Amino acid sequence: MSKIWAGLIAALAAVGIAACGGSSSSSSTKTSAPASATTSSAATSSAAAAGTSAPLTLAADPSGQLKFTKTTLSAKAGEVKIEFTNQASLPHNLTIVQGSGGAVAGATPTFQGGTKTLSVKLKPGTYTFYCSVPGHRQAGMQGTLTVQ
Repeated sequence: MSKIWAGLIAALAAVGIAACGGSSSSSSTKTSAPASATTSSAATSSAAAAGTSAPLTLAADPSGQLKFTKTTLSAKAGEVKIEFTNQASLPHNLTIVQGSGGAVAGATPTFQGGTKTLSVKLKPGTYTFYCSVPGHRQAGMQGTLTVQ
């Protein structure tokens, strides 16, 4: 059975899908979110050099409570980068939707331990960020992102 899994994992890696699983690679990886959203496992230091604003920071509550360390974020329209850290004992992700339940604008993979950077192009408006692990948003793991 383990040979079947090893073969499947190798096949997924060959087509680049395995990168969504939270590997320790520092290269940028695509998520199943819209083409405008990407994640990477390390903060990019070239944000200032590229003329974009510094990344926002957000973390899952490290004590294990189902909440983020912040409930509000604000950014300027355009490319918005959010460094999401999860040092909690449970796996979490960061998902952004238009309004409170609109289309998904971007998401990180679900992971435990480390930081993922979500990069997404956003127009002015109000967005909701939350953890899409079943039950986490309903328990209060969400907040508001205002884009001006």
